[in-house]
Amino acid sequence: MHRRLFMILLVLAFVVVACGDDAATTTTAAPTTTVAPTTTTAGEEVTLRWRTRPDNDQEAGVYRAVSETLDGQLEGITLVYEPGGTETEGYQQALLTQLAGGTAPDVFWIPGADIAQFVGARVILDLRSYADASGHRDADFYPGPMEQLTTDPATGLPGNVLWGLPRDVSAFALYLNLDLIAEAGAADPRQLAAAGDWDWEAFQQVAEAVRALGPDIYGYGQSSWWGPVGFWANSGGGGFFNEDRTACGLDSPGSLAGLAFVQDFYATGAALTYGEDPEPVFKAGNMGMFQNGRWATPGIRTVGFDWDVVKLPDGPGGPSNWLFWGAYVVNANTPYPEQAWRLVQALTTAEVQAQVAELGANIPSRVSQAALDAFLTFTPPENNQAFLDGLAENPVTEAPLWNGDWPAYRDAMQVAVDAVIRGETSIEAFRADICAQLNQYFTP
Repeated sequence: MHRRLFMILLVLAFVVVACGDDAATTTTAAPTTTVAPTTTTAGEEVTLRWRTRPDNDQEAGVYRAVSETLDGQLEGITLVYEPGGTETEGYQQALLTQLAGGTAPDVFWIPGADIAQFVGARVILDLRSYADASGHRDADFYPGPMEQLTTDPATGLPGNVLWGLPRDVSAFALYLNLDLIAEAGAADPRQLAAAGDWDWEAFQQVAEAVRALGPDIYGYGQSSWWGPVGFWANSGGGGFFNEDRTACGLDSPGSLAGLAFVQDFYATGAALTYGEDPEPVFKAGNMGMFQNGRWATPGIRTVGFDWDVVKLPDGPGGPSNWLFWGAYVVNANTPYPEQAWRLVQALTTAEVQAQVAELGANIPSRVSQAALDAFLTFTPPENNQAFLDGLAENPVTEAPLWNGDWPAYRDAMQVAVDAVIRGETSIEAFRADICAQLNQYFTP
């Protein structure tokens, strides 16, 4: 009897040890970086979080309204919209941190220039199989953004991948305080543009006339990020890179001409101090001209003065602008990839894009003359053609750097360019050193 009891206890001891070993193995296993799709049953509701980077409260309201509409249309999906960040680069870094920590939303918008970084970090999903199964057509969208969204990072060329769908396209324009310009007795920039006389010199004359109205009135303002800075380089006939985007191009004669002009212009005192946020000053009625994209329109529509927009002034390189775009992408670790793809499709339908365009935030990214014709009716501003001119007059397409480290290049470039605009670095010193600094960020 004792021997039988001893054997039973011995067997139980082996079972406990075995279970303990299994538990230890489970708790020390390396965490996985890919979440398998969650199987849902018919009628089961899933919740998807999605995020954009609104420029202001008014634009956030645009996307909140879109979310509420789609929440009632997408069967089996509950939507939670999260406005995030501003037009600064902190939005993208916050996303990357949350993606690494497993707390990022299922669907989110990122700028076109950042696609390669997110693809390289393996944090967004290749949607090609879902797109092919749903009847999606790449040709329904502008070819520039789609070329980047179908680029295979292994080759740097379009391939059988799809990293997202473009939400919008946009160009810069100058938002005008027509009351201040009239009070200053300056020429109307819209009339100058219509006559073909809207160039750097005319721009500076208007800015200086408005600045003369008083110590708290400014002729011009721009934000200190790569977009407005790049316009001056592009307009001068240069740009950030060489022609095939394999090396720095900021030491080219055209780039230097643009930076020299903006340095000299800021030295006149006609503009708001470089680095200060110009949008609140413009909305308060204390700035004559404010450079920004279509996304600023919802906020500007709240002002109490007479305003409109005009194309950017022509430089020595001729008419120039940016073709900005951004894309909705899917978190590589979403447990609901099929539902996330349905949301991306819904957010980029012609109907939703028209809703967003009507509320003023952007221009539809679908290739459609009807959409562009409708965009012209979404007023104010009255001169919506200025944005379409920006998309037609030699724009430089926002594109990721597939053969280099765009964030590192961007940040180092911004520090150097900011010093030039503030007058802390001469054009000669900038030319001598800038590309030696920046070429290290290209992949050999």
